[in-house]
Amino acid sequence: MTEQTVIVEQTNNIATVFLNRPEAFNSLNRALVDELTDILHRLRDDETVSCIVITGKGKAFCAGGDLGYLSELDDPIHFRRFIADAGGIVSAIVKMEKPVIAMVNGVAAGAGFNLALSCDFIFASQTAKFGQGFVKVGLVPDCGGTVLLSRLIGLHKAKELLFTADFVDAETACRLGFVNHVADDVELKEMVQKFALKLADSAPTALGFTKKLVNQSYFHDFEASLEREADIQALCMQTEDHREGVAAFREKRQPKFSGN
Repeated sequence: MTEQTVIVEQTNNIATVFLNRPEAFNSLNRALVDELTDILHRLRDDETVSCIVITGKGKAFCAGGDLGYLSELDDPIHFRRFIADAGGIVSAIVKMEKPVIAMVNGVAAGAGFNLALSCDFIFASQTAKFGQGFVKVGLVPDCGGTVLLSRLIGLHKAKELLFTADFVDAETACRLGFVNHVADDVELKEMVQKFALKLADSAPTALGFTKKLVNQSYFHDFEASLEREADIQALCMQTEDHREGVAAFREKRQPKFSGN
């Protein structure tokens, strides 16, 4: 039997969604993207669910796209379809009229970082780290990263993180403003549950409309940005620099980019 790549546990009216590829640091492949998309749509329509928490099994939240899976995609059409479908996850979270909390229990990198950013709140463990690693493998930010990060922390600081791919720890992320709260690893779950209960006890219609109004004014061109990201990412995936970046990552060395 194929193991589920996403697991849902519901306690009262709070649903916790676990990314369940711990051996691959919960990186995104086709199975995880499809399962997570289906589950988010189901939870959106489930009247017994008032609040959603997303986290990862094992030591990571989500390490971004699965480079092994991506290297198997030899057709630009398939590249673009996968990036667009991954972007559909963050779009579903942004448009969902229910509060969504990212409980970042470890590394959040690349698309995993942007998955967390698309949530309404981010709670992070003290050992969590955040990084936009795209340029190190010859790619551009996807899953809304070009919009989400710059609007949350400002253009120049966002460019610094996007251009360098440097990781920041949870305390730094909190100071920058994209993490709401940081907790000791053993206290993180309890803190998130208390906050989720507070949200779940709020008037759901008013809360949903509030989220919709805020996000519509803040992300008025978000869908167009996701489309542009998918187009450009499909081009980048065909470059020699991307192949060199992936090879360097696997060989644990510095990449030698040529601009081709």
